[in-house]
Amino acid sequence: MTEPVPDPMEQLRERLATRAHPELRTGTVAGFGERDVVVCLDGDDPQAPTGRIPLHLLSWRVFQDPSQVVAVGQRITAEVLGADERTGTVGLSAKACEDEALYRHLLRTRPGDVVTGTVAAVHDFGVFVRLDGEPPHPAYPGTGFIRVPDLSWSHVDHPADAVSPGQRVTGAVVVTDTYQGEVVISLKALREDPWDRSARSAGDVVAGRVTRRLPFGVFVRIGEDTEGLVHACDLDPDGVCEGQELLVSILEIDRVRRRIRLAPAA
Repeated sequence: MTEPVPDPMEQLRERLATRAHPELRTGTVAGFGERDVVVCLDGDDPQAPTGRIPLHLLSWRVFQDPSQVVAVGQRITAEVLGADERTGTVGLSAKACEDEALYRHLLRTRPGDVVTGTVAAVHDFGVFVRLDGEPPHPAYPGTGFIRVPDLSWSHVDHPADAVSPGQRVTGAVVVTDTYQGEVVISLKALREDPWDRSARSAGDVVAGRVTRRLPFGVFVRIGEDTEGLVHACDLDPDGVCEGQELLVSILEIDRVRRRIRLAPAA
């Protein structure tokens, strides 16, 4: 009885699902599409190349035309992103492994690692960090990146309220992203969750400072890193100002959704 011929697409899906590291494939540039570079992967039928590199994943370099980066017939190595079952094509990123030093740095940085670095740039969408021992990044100020929610357990209106350029920071690695060429880190992961040490309970009356006024109510900080909401139905937001001290009563503590409902103390 003849053994069934393995489905190469199914084999690829299995490898992608179980891989410890990103999979690299080699091939030859076969041509240029309107939005991608066509690659004849090793083992492909030359008449039916399956590799596709979207233009935004071709290189860290700035280019107007893909022919400025690669040429037909050129050998290329790229990271496998996934396979399209409908078309049989294999999505690739040449950009991910274009810079060998950066790629090695990303692969040896694992989730849970504790890393230290210097804040290189602060933007409204997050913070770039130049990690100790990292190679120069081809496009970003640093390989480390902190998303806004990972800066602090407290509410942060803008990352500049939490860190500043030149500041030394230590955080835990959340994920290493070869797609973006960055190490996502969290500062708050190494700090105690204020909800774990809070002894507050419903019925407590506490003094707090108004941190934000919104149409639906005001937020009041009742601990170092915890805030509660006084709904507009209980207090007119226009009647208070940010920074004002309020005496409030805790109506409800929802630890699952990390919400505290407050009301003005009688």
